[in-house]
Amino acid sequence: MSEKNHKVLVTGLGIISALGLDLAENWANLCAGKSGIREITLFDASKLQTRIAAQVSGSFEEYAKEYCKKRISHQMTRVTRFCYVCALDAVARSGIDFDAFDRSRCGVILGAVTSGNSTAEQGTTAKNRIIKGMSNSMSAWISMHFGLEGPNFVVNTACASSAYAMSLAHDLIASGRADLVIAGGADSTINYEEIEGFNELYALSTFNEDPVRASRPFSAERDGFVIGEGAGIVILESEKSAIRRKADVYAEFAGYALTSEAYNIMSPKKDGEGMAKTMRLALGNSGTSPEDIDYINAHGTSTTLNDKYETMAIREVFGSRAGSIPVSSVKSMIGHTIGAAGAIEAAITSMSVRNDMVAPTMNLERRDPELDLDFVPEKARRHVIRNAISNSFAFGGHNATIVLRKYTAQD
Repeated sequence: MSEKNHKVLVTGLGIISALGLDLAENWANLCAGKSGIREITLFDASKLQTRIAAQVSGSFEEYAKEYCKKRISHQMTRVTRFCYVCALDAVARSGIDFDAFDRSRCGVILGAVTSGNSTAEQGTTAKNRIIKGMSNSMSAWISMHFGLEGPNFVVNTACASSAYAMSLAHDLIASGRADLVIAGGADSTINYEEIEGFNELYALSTFNEDPVRASRPFSAERDGFVIGEGAGIVILESEKSAIRRKADVYAEFAGYALTSEAYNIMSPKKDGEGMAKTMRLALGNSGTSPEDIDYINAHGTSTTLNDKYETMAIREVFGSRAGSIPVSSVKSMIGHTIGAAGAIEAAITSMSVRNDMVAPTMNLERRDPELDLDFVPEKARRHVIRNAISNSFAFGGHNATIVLRKYTAQD
């Protein structure tokens, strides 16, 4: 990445989550500190230890009809529709006219763990089972809709999937091989078998009696993460292309790092060693010093080890400055969206950079005394942000850190 000569810009964003069906609604609700975590209604969860999740609104299907023709909608899972609708909305709102592009230099790269064709999915038959089960259909449907002939594929690295997808998209543009890439991801693990499985791993919160307070990153009472669902789209574009079409720019995608901990299928390396390495590499690859970072969007899952080790890693990388850098976890409001998390959170971080506003960490009434960073508790905060990082640390040791920068054309 040190040899790149094409600046990569964020010129479009989309979010679908439990807090809303578009970017503006999500951003407003996040800054207001609202929670999208409720009792599960997608299926009967009464026999599970965890009976809460951050579900996308039931109004989504009506909303999706504006974007999905009935024929193709029946060939998509609900998760694929999340991704497809989110991408079409992001493209429309960013004013992109693909007739003015060389479509062979435009691609789609997404992160997805599965297509969501689980026991909670409705309408699967022998006629559509194969197509609905293809996770690559997410990128394929978007590519076909716009007639894009560049790279078109899906990456699976668990909770870091869409962060990896955006990083690969960055390289295509930075190297001059693409002008624009629709990147991001979608996911839903709100189904009986996966919640049961996560319960067996003691990974999920069982604070069913008060769903809004169940996701408690960095809190002394945290007892696991809450599953979320949705989609995030980040449209990445070369500076030359963005200037040509006078695009609205949210931020510069300045660089990233992808690492493997090569340690344990579930647990992060002790004391956050792998997390620290990833953040340090991302800063170096983007030409950013630790002194330049003004905000950290934490992976912040609300699990005992992740929150402890991520805090230790931030302390290790940023030293004496660590305590003065705002750090927040939006998973406290939208849950852990697994494969979509990296993209949704990069979109939120881009909005933070653009608006000089930090979304809060909710439910931090009593913080873990070992975790002593500025976690922006309970209320959004105005804060000048020149550079920010967004972390994604996944099962399997798949780590990703993305660096986003305030864009100025004079750079």
